[in-house]
Amino acid sequence: MKSGHLAKRVLNVTASPTVSLPDKARELRSKGITVIDLSEGQPHFDTPAPIKEAAKAALDAGFVFYVQSAGLPELRNEIKAKLLRDNGIDVPISQIMATVGAKQAIFTAMLCTINEGDEVLIPDPYWGSHASMVEVIGGRPISVPMRYEKGFAVDIEKLEELVTSKTKMVVLSSPHNPTGMIAPKDDLEAIADICKKNEILVLADEIYEKLVYDGVRHYSIGSMSGMEDLTITVNGFSKSHSMTGWRLGYVVAPKDIMDKMLIVQQHSVTHPTSFVQKAGVVALRDCAKYVDEMVQYYKKARDYFVPELNRLNYLHCEMPQSTFYAFPKITRPTTSAVLCDMLLEKAKVFAVPGSGFGKYGEGYVRFVYAQPMDTLKETIESLKKVS
Repeated sequence: MKSGHLAKRVLNVTASPTVSLPDKARELRSKGITVIDLSEGQPHFDTPAPIKEAAKAALDAGFVFYVQSAGLPELRNEIKAKLLRDNGIDVPISQIMATVGAKQAIFTAMLCTINEGDEVLIPDPYWGSHASMVEVIGGRPISVPMRYEKGFAVDIEKLEELVTSKTKMVVLSSPHNPTGMIAPKDDLEAIADICKKNEILVLADEIYEKLVYDGVRHYSIGSMSGMEDLTITVNGFSKSHSMTGWRLGYVVAPKDIMDKMLIVQQHSVTHPTSFVQKAGVVALRDCAKYVDEMVQYYKKARDYFVPELNRLNYLHCEMPQSTFYAFPKITRPTTSAVLCDMLLEKAKVFAVPGSGFGKYGEGYVRFVYAQPMDTLKETIESLKKVS
């Protein structure tokens, strides 16, 4: 096939390391090679039984046809109540849309707001798909450094320095993938002030909001004064309810943006799977105790795994406040890719090189500690083989 057949927008887009590496692990396992995969960002729990039962009941009832493109009103009403209760965001359901996972919500929001050449500020390290989506759409992702020595806080002064006449959006991931840190309220207010002053949109990716530890509080920038018409808030069910394969997310946006996002959804995916939306209603309405149980386990896993990483002579990890990621700094002179190759070769452990998380991710490695405790203990023993 001639390269000329490809659109320019995809020529420089690289594979997602957080998707391609787990695929590689699965391929090795299919060949009988035992590996410990700590690269895939998903819970290890089964989806809670009431959610599965709701999907089965919907299927048995023949709920298998087209529904409203924005999503079932029943689901959007549950999302509306959740947003008000948990996030302080009060919007009509006309500004809420159910999506095929949070990724589709992010991509559709960017497609409807970013023009060719627009600049998008992204705190770095970052989840790679944020930047790649900007590139595919024709925008320019601009890295804003996060400071390791300050607990991976966003460098607010640098963010303001990077604002130009072309700046269209700031992407905020809090709780943050890959570092596991949460943006403090003061930082969010400072970012909000910059965005209000310059009429800059914020895309707030809050997919990990339920996975928070030690009494630290998550704040939604969309709830802050004056940010109602500047914030697009994205969330979903994958991480909080262990529903990664179900592909169900949602987005709330200002009316003018949402009106166009709905049209794009109508012309692309139509709507999320009908019976999965029925399951989403039950997830929000009846499954808080299951979420709490999973979060309690992740804290236990974190409290074991991170101190054990710090006993190794080549890694140092700050205690994450949220998510199920550990993002230790490499304490020897090597690259993250080289170290991850070594971990695979000597320890049979898959981790994601920090270079896959932006310019400022180099020098780190991401591990997923959403694993059974026996797997985490086996991982630590295997990592000791690397010296």
